Amino acid sequence: QVQLVESGGGLVQPGGSLRLSCVTSGFAFKIYMMSWYRQAPGKERELVARISSRGGDTTYADSVKGRFTISKDNANNMIALQMNSLEPEDTAVYYCNAQYYDLNYWGKGTLVTVSS
Repeated sequence: QVQLVESGGGLVQPGGSLRLSCVTSGFAFKIYMMSWYRQAPGKERELVARISSRGGDTTYADSVKGRFTISKDNANNMIALQMNSLEPEDTAVYYCNAQYYDLNYWGKGTLVTVSS
């Protein structure tokens, strides 16, 4: 059974940091491209960051470049998203995604709220 379980969300003040984790099981993690998406209230889901199967290539949304860092741990079947200098506009549910050609898996999400 495929599972992607996100954790690490919560309430943080503007300028603060959070580290999200996504622990996976049930599929061949090492060959999958992994991503973090987010969906803010009333908005469409958007790509935040993506990392290649081996972890050598990363892509970031312009809005998070220089603030967020995605990482992939193939030994422990997990990815992380280090989020620094958080802004109220980063408030959203963050989802972990695994993709290999037409195979696409999603976690249930973790809520990040940036507010004073």
